[in-house]
Amino acid sequence: MSALLELSDVSASYGPVQALFGVSLRLDEGKVLALMGRNGMGKTTTIRCISRLLPHRGGSIRLRGKDLGGLNAPRVARLGLGLVPEGRRCFAPLTVAENLTVAARLGPWDIARVVALFPRLGERMGQVSRTLSGGEQQMLAIGRALMTNPSLLILDEATEGLAPVVRQEIWAGVRQLKAEGLSILVVDKSLKELETVADSAVVLERGQSVWSGPLSDLTPEMTDRWLGV
Repeated sequence: MSALLELSDVSASYGPVQALFGVSLRLDEGKVLALMGRNGMGKTTTIRCISRLLPHRGGSIRLRGKDLGGLNAPRVARLGLGLVPEGRRCFAPLTVAENLTVAARLGPWDIARVVALFPRLGERMGQVSRTLSGGEQQMLAIGRALMTNPSLLILDEATEGLAPVVRQEIWAGVRQLKAEGLSILVVDKSLKELETVADSAVVLERGQSVWSGPLSDLTPEMTDRWLGV
C-alpha cells in the first residue's frame, strides 16, 4: 500500500527551545492514524510542521512522495491537506454558508454533502458562526476543511471540551469519512473512540516517537506509561 504521508526523524524548535527530537510516522492512503501522547509531548507541534505553520529543522516530511520542506502553508493546503486546528477556529463574522463557501475548491465535497454529514449545519446556514454552540462550530470547522476537498484530513483535538452527545455526532462523522476512504490523521485523548476509527497509532513522548502499531496492541502498562490513563 502506498504512503500518503511520511515523517522521518523530524525535529523542530520554537526559537532556541527544541520541541521535537525525532518524530517518525507513516499514514497510508485511505487509512486513519491516531497521534497520541500526553499534553505537551509534541502532537500539535508535529501537526504544525506537517501543515507548514512551523518549519522543521531536521528530518523529512513527505506528502505523496513530495518533500514539504521549503513550502508554505497555502501551498501545502493546495496539495491536498485539510487542517482542523485545535480550538474551533471559524471565521467569526461570517455565516455558516459563507464559512463553507470561502473554503470551497473543486471536487466531490460541496455544501450539500457537508450538510448530509452534519445536518445541524443545514439548520444554521444563515447564522453568524460566532453565535453557534461549541459543537456546531467544530462541525463547521470540519466541514470547512472538507470543502477544500482534501486528500488528507488532520483533526487536532476535534472533540475536546464538547458535550458527550455532540462528541458522538462528530465521531459518527469521522467514522463515515473513514468508510468513504478519506485518509485521516487524528489527535484525541479518547482511547474508546479512537479504537472505533483508527487503523494504527503513533505515541509521542517528549517530542519523540516511542511506539507505533495497532491500537489493540497497546497494553495497560503502555497506556499508564505514555498516555496517563
